[in-house]
Amino acid sequence: MSVQKDESFRDSIGTIKKDGKRQWVFPKKPSGFFYKYRTYVSWFLLLSLVAAPFIKINGNQFLLFNIIDRKFNIFSIPFWPQDFYLIVLSMIIGVVFITLFTVIYGRIFCGWICPQTIFLEMVFRKIEYWIEGDRTSQMKLAKQEWNSDKIKKKLFKWFLFFIVSFIIANVFLAYFISSDKLLKYISEGPTENLNTLVYLLVFTGVFYFIFTWFREQVCIIACPYGRLQGVLLDNKSINVAYDYKRGEGETGRGKLKKDEDRVATGKGDCIDCNQCVAVCPTGIDIRNGTQLECVNCTACIDECDAIMEKVSLPKGLIRYASEDNIAKGTKFKLNARVKGYSTVLIVLLIALTTLLFMRTDVEAVVLRLPGQLYETKENNVISNVYTYKLINKTSKDIENITFKLISHEGVIKLIGHEDFKLNKQDLLSGTLFIEIQRNGLKDAKEKIKIGVYSNGELIETTKTNFLGPRSYR
Repeated sequence: MSVQKDESFRDSIGTIKKDGKRQWVFPKKPSGFFYKYRTYVSWFLLLSLVAAPFIKINGNQFLLFNIIDRKFNIFSIPFWPQDFYLIVLSMIIGVVFITLFTVIYGRIFCGWICPQTIFLEMVFRKIEYWIEGDRTSQMKLAKQEWNSDKIKKKLFKWFLFFIVSFIIANVFLAYFISSDKLLKYISEGPTENLNTLVYLLVFTGVFYFIFTWFREQVCIIACPYGRLQGVLLDNKSINVAYDYKRGEGETGRGKLKKDEDRVATGKGDCIDCNQCVAVCPTGIDIRNGTQLECVNCTACIDECDAIMEKVSLPKGLIRYASEDNIAKGTKFKLNARVKGYSTVLIVLLIALTTLLFMRTDVEAVVLRLPGQLYETKENNVISNVYTYKLINKTSKDIENITFKLISHEGVIKLIGHEDFKLNKQDLLSGTLFIEIQRNGLKDAKEKIKIGVYSNGELIETTKTNFLGPRSYR
């Protein structure tokens, strides 16, 4: 909710000038309670992001999304294209979770967890502060002539940005081709893997462009989440919000004057120092109310608390709060929408957990060979020919594999071998014949159950159709 009658600020983006040119944002270096804990969270997430493709559990990469080879590992659990429904269900759960989180806590994901924010604010901007200084120094450097000092600082910053972007691209590639292949390509050198080097440079260029130039425009222009929050948020959602009732008072905000009795003059606690604007990484004024550019990074909360402490006023002029909390003083309560999203999320989580427990380590598919009818052999034996596929989803080899009929009396004959080994995370296919006595069949088309055994132990079952003579009963 806006505290001003003038809503014209909503008709334009703060990072675009009236003539359409880019309004560059030079945010003040943040500090304070929330920034400290955001830094801790960022360290953890950055470490997790970099380490995830290099961590292995039971021989499986912790996270792997190898689309080309159709291999996926999520939390070291291998998934195959046959498990795609589980991945889709997981993505739906993720969307519902973010939706529920947004309904309750607004855009806290953007400010605390989003990789774009973490890399920009906790890596690239820190490098920029180290080389170019804080807000005032950066603005001065931007207006400065291109002398040796400016060229040196800019080139050094851009060089470090490129190196960091190249490292991110390598980590990003490890998620898609596996860390083993990446380390192998690195050891072999770029001349042996020119195609991989080209992809690396392309990804490096993308990351370099985003974090060097495009920056907050990703959140403002490219990311749909900012627009989605307009649909999801309501007066009960908790956001980074300005307490306009306290800040504006009866006569509005105003500069702090010596020996002034602000209570007597009716002025609010906001002293109009504009530090909340100076520290904002997207260049907005939080006092205008909820805006799509706000990523809930809490920088304005820390800065405002520091100012309030200096002028001996209570903290919390800008804080985590809902519109109802500011306007009416009401606390957060679960409404029907939150309960509905929560119910859907719980149901989906139960469904995913159930399917994961039902998921087998080995998947077997046996299908009749297309276009082939049954064959009648000696001694009234009916034979059908099949193709089979076995998928080993584990990180261990499975040895001495055999097939046996479970539902009928009969024989299974494999073409080429009677028993064999299925390597870890591998797929094996072949051909087999199933033979059943005519008197063992009741219909012209029957469902038969086949067991897959390893060292005599049943590891998987599958069903298929068996054709026989129509006239037989």
